[in-house]
Amino acid sequence: MTIVADPPELPAVVAAPVTASEQRHSRTVPIWLAMIAASLPMFMATLDNLVMTSALPVIRADLNASVGQLQWFVNAYTLAFATLMLTAATLGDRLGRRRVFIGGITLFTLASAASALSTTPGMLIAARAIQGVGAAGIMPLSLALLAGAVPASKRALAIGVWGGVSGLGVALGPVVGGAVVDGVSWQAIFWLNVPVALAAIPLVLFALRESVGQPKPLDVIGTLLAGAAIFSAVWGIVHGNDDGWTSLSVLGSLAAGAVLLAVFVARELRVEFPVLPLRLFRSRSFSIANIVGFGFSLGMFGAVFLLSQFMQIEMGYTPLEAGIRTLPWTAAPMIVAPIAGMLLPRLGVRPLLLAGLVLQTLSLGWMALIVVPGVHYLDTVPAFVMAGVGMGLTFAPSATAVLADMADVDHATASSANSTIREIGIAVGIALLTAVFLGFDGTLAPGGYADALRPALLVGMGAVGIAAIAAARMPKK
Repeated sequence: MTIVADPPELPAVVAAPVTASEQRHSRTVPIWLAMIAASLPMFMATLDNLVMTSALPVIRADLNASVGQLQWFVNAYTLAFATLMLTAATLGDRLGRRRVFIGGITLFTLASAASALSTTPGMLIAARAIQGVGAAGIMPLSLALLAGAVPASKRALAIGVWGGVSGLGVALGPVVGGAVVDGVSWQAIFWLNVPVALAAIPLVLFALRESVGQPKPLDVIGTLLAGAAIFSAVWGIVHGNDDGWTSLSVLGSLAAGAVLLAVFVARELRVEFPVLPLRLFRSRSFSIANIVGFGFSLGMFGAVFLLSQFMQIEMGYTPLEAGIRTLPWTAAPMIVAPIAGMLLPRLGVRPLLLAGLVLQTLSLGWMALIVVPGVHYLDTVPAFVMAGVGMGLTFAPSATAVLADMADVDHATASSANSTIREIGIAVGIALLTAVFLGFDGTLAPGGYADALRPALLVGMGAVGIAAIAAARMPKK
């Protein structure tokens, strides 16, 4: 099978009934305006994945938060986001994609305000979880709405812009967070979403037309089982060091996660309309792409979580200075990913994917060698660039592999499933690498950070290395 670099066609959308005047109006909306309407809310959702990383030391001091609570500030958002993306896509097919999309933006914005008003760690964790629910209604539907708003001849270009904006959100997260914390306060990180949403909602109503998909019943039980399984496993990892890895609470949580996951799989094999159709995993390309997505996200984003704090606590940078100094890593994919996309038809998926993962594996090993007290920033730049180039080489081949063997009707589900698995990888990575950091007596103070960071980075290196081994088994396309 020949793999092409252009983004795949999405399933055809069915327009909801509209008046004749609305139909005339929708045809006159400029393509660039539709791209902004679909991409702006998605930019908010992706930005909030990492926007807190530069602010965590400041928030910790202000709210008197523990290391475990710092993890949940990020993971509450990520887990809710990951668990509900497939469900939100199904709701959009039934109730109207634009309607659910706007509902997601509204909930995300209200939860952003609640995050800004939080005065305790518990309040912030709860608000972040609700933010994640809203983001789940934004991410999968923004692409479907965009695909339905532009002509087929312009769809590849529009989806390419959409993907670039998504990458920009990830790249700018630490920088925006650092700039706002330095210039105003950590609360302003969340208030920033409010005016953006107030501008985005009218724009969505004007530029994006309502559409529906093939309605199917919601797998509510499957969604609850998956969410409970992931939460139990992550809770056990987060509390392992504090409560003891052999304690009843930790072992019980990990065992419950495994049992719930098994029940989830058994149910998904049995029901007619599963939240995650396991038949998709019959495709070797899809299965390996998801192993790669999970391992890559676990290792790399777990490392970003710890290194962003290392640059402030150990290296003495302000939040903004730390955010800017992560750009050789987080912004490099913006340059490399389009180049990888152009090389895909000539080289195929496997060589690019394998090269990207090997570079990331080596970069984490390099970082583990050089993170010592007193390390100079310039010593870290080559490893950061290597990591960023590796990420850029991974994105396009991985996305292509997910959809390589899929029928058109399964494109949206397969893509959402892969996004879900990658978000779960981020949550598990932050929990696992932080558990290793704490297990080696890591402290959030100068002199007690670097020695414990090294083994955590080596664990991340191992996770990405396993992903590289899996990528070597990718079918030759």
